[in-house]
Amino acid sequence: MLKLYGAARSRASIVQWYLEELEVPYEFILLDLQAKEHRQADFLAINPFGKVPAIVDGTVVLWESGAILLYLAERYGGAQTLEERALLAQWSLFANATFGPGIFIESSREREMPNLFGTLSRVLEQQPFVLGDRFTAADVAVGSYLAYVPMMLKIGYDDYPVLQTYLNTLMQRPAFQRSLGARSPVS
Repeated sequence: MLKLYGAARSRASIVQWYLEELEVPYEFILLDLQAKEHRQADFLAINPFGKVPAIVDGTVVLWESGAILLYLAERYGGAQTLEERALLAQWSLFANATFGPGIFIESSREREMPNLFGTLSRVLEQQPFVLGDRFTAADVAVGSYLAYVPMMLKIGYDDYPVLQTYLNTLMQRPAFQRSLGARSPVS
C-alpha cells in the first residue's frame, strides 16, 4: 500500500487531497516535527532533506509535492498523452515555482499578485478547470495555493470573483473536504 508521510499543517495535505480524488488506498504516516521524527535515519532514507510530504509506493520513493502529484497523475490519474503530461507539469511547476512564491513571499506579493490572480482569472473564465473541462492534478496544485491564501495570509478574492467561484467549486469536492477542508475557513 502507498505510504504518505506528512505532518500536521504541512503540504502533505495537497498530496492527500489528490490521493482522495483518485481513490488510491494509502497509509498516512504522521510525523511529529516537534519531536524531530523527520530527522530520524529511517525518514532521512526516504527524503534526505527531512521534509514532508514524501511517498513510498512499492519501490518508488518520492518527495516534493509537485513531483508526487505528477507521478500520481501518470500512475493512477489517467494522464496518458505527452501533451497532457506536459501541461500537468507546467501547471504544477507554475504553482510551486511561480504562484506560491509570488504570493507568499511578502516582498514580491504586491507586485506579483495582480498579474498572477488576473491571469489565472482569465484562464478560468474560459473553462471550469485549469486544463479545461475536467478536474486534474493541476487543479490540486493550483487550487491548494488558492485555498492557502485566505487561510494563511487573510487575503480574499473580492477583486477576483472567478477565483472565488473556482475555489468554492474545489472546496465542495468530497476529497477536498477530507483533506484540506478541515483546515480551510474559506466559504
